[in-house]
Amino acid sequence: MNNEEFYEHYHKRSNVETTMHMIKSKFGDSVKSKSWTAQVNEVLCKVICHNICVVIREMFELGIKPNFNFCVESEESV
Repeated sequence: MNNEEFYEHYHKRSNVETTMHMIKSKFGDSVKSKSWTAQVNEVLCKVICHNICVVIREMFELGIKPNFNFCVESEESV
């Protein structure tokens, strides 16, 4: 009855499932760490690595040039 609301939630689930599949296929589907904290950190590292890979791929596909020139306050001005 609420198709619009259903598909809004369904697409979120679909995006999550796709992302999880990408992470597992690239970095493996198992966690090697033994302690709970280490397991969480390992999974978070996989997510960070996945995000970096996606950003790099999109930079090349879309021709985006990164700009790493940012203002850093020098020690002399502090």
